[in-house]
Amino acid sequence: MPVSHHASGAARPVVAKPFYASFGFQVIAAMVIGILLGLLARNMGNNPAGDPNWLAQTLSTIGSIFVQLLRALVPPLIFTAIVASISNLRQLSNAAALVWQTLLWFAITALIAVVIGIALGLIIQPGLNTQIAAEAAKAPSSTGSWIDFLKGLVPANILGLQASTKITDGSATTSLNFNVLQILVVSIAVGVAALKVGDAAEPFLAFNRSLLALTRKILWWVIRLTPIGTIGLLGNAVAQYGWQTLSQLGWFSGAVYIGLAIVLFVVYPVILTLHGLSPARFFAGAWPAIQLAFVSRSSIGTLPVTEAVTEKSLGVPREYSAFAVPLGATTKMDGCAAIYPAIAAIFVAQFYGVPLSIQDYFLIVFVSVIGSAATAGLTGAVVMLTLTLSTLGLPLAGVGLLLAVDPILDMGRTAVNVAGQALIPTIVSKRAGILNQAQYDNAGGIDALDTDAAPQPA
Repeated sequence: MPVSHHASGAARPVVAKPFYASFGFQVIAAMVIGILLGLLARNMGNNPAGDPNWLAQTLSTIGSIFVQLLRALVPPLIFTAIVASISNLRQLSNAAALVWQTLLWFAITALIAVVIGIALGLIIQPGLNTQIAAEAAKAPSSTGSWIDFLKGLVPANILGLQASTKITDGSATTSLNFNVLQILVVSIAVGVAALKVGDAAEPFLAFNRSLLALTRKILWWVIRLTPIGTIGLLGNAVAQYGWQTLSQLGWFSGAVYIGLAIVLFVVYPVILTLHGLSPARFFAGAWPAIQLAFVSRSSIGTLPVTEAVTEKSLGVPREYSAFAVPLGATTKMDGCAAIYPAIAAIFVAQFYGVPLSIQDYFLIVFVSVIGSAATAGLTGAVVMLTLTLSTLGLPLAGVGLLLAVDPILDMGRTAVNVAGQALIPTIVSKRAGILNQAQYDNAGGIDALDTDAAPQPA
């Protein structure tokens, strides 16, 4: 009988679970239930006062609580995981080469994705085939700029916290948010410093490993709620926006999803095949993370599952994946930062009748490949799009044309983001000769929600 091993090294027999106990089945079933409940809530209409009905409010509350629980634990996870992984990189003889190869392949796949986006924008011409009226355009509430990106690199405080205050009806409400990019910078600095001070840092590193183990355990408890969160998130999306909103921007939405499909099911499999890896095995292993990304619309919230499948299903060494996956979750966004802004920028130019030169297309490529980190800790694709439009000198009001379908598009964008975040560590490990090929060939044999399958601190 096949056996698996606990962290202590003791062997235990693998007990086959019924299909309905698997993570994949539970999420798919939850998606179906969420869509049905969302359609029911939408058909029920609003209350007489114009507020959402009780079912829509319930779905919204369930979904927002689930994402909030995930996001609350992400800062300590990123900090402790990056610090631990940097200290463990010294165990790898080619650590520097791994880091540079990771960044290089981030750029290569982003370049391929943005070129596909530009090509689809020119072929399909979504801006010339839209049914939406120009009066629907409005300036976005948040924008991105190169100054914001550069300022975002410099931590305002050790926790990477940002405070924002909104005044509504004469009352002020202050909320705290974390800047993922700043947390990443702080954790890298602390990890490198720990290596430099040597033995004096060992007590801190031991505490960091202990905190990492505790954080991961709590995260896995939260992730077990994924099916419930899926019902709320997907149901709320259907109830609030409805699939019919795609009709007004059908050509644009179709171009985006065609581009995402090409990257996910053509480009990624070709890259895997060229490296001697089975695409089917990759998707079998990474599918739990891709599913969660689709329904949660959060690369950061999906980070624990992405890290688990990368290590336990795809065979990437823990010392490397613990660095590459969190880094990818903040900067590797082929969906939000490559496909989407390329097609959207061309849409806005076509809609407003602004001709784009060859230099403008090169600017789109540059922003997508270099500026994707500007989305970290901000508002994802909207910030990336405004950064692209402002670089090209296109009207930012064009973003308002696309907001109606953004949540629906964001599902596919985030799924592609997370797939890329699992792909790059896998192929870099293969190229470096450190990939556990036997583990990869058995991808999909581990339930992502199995506590024993969850990654443990090295």
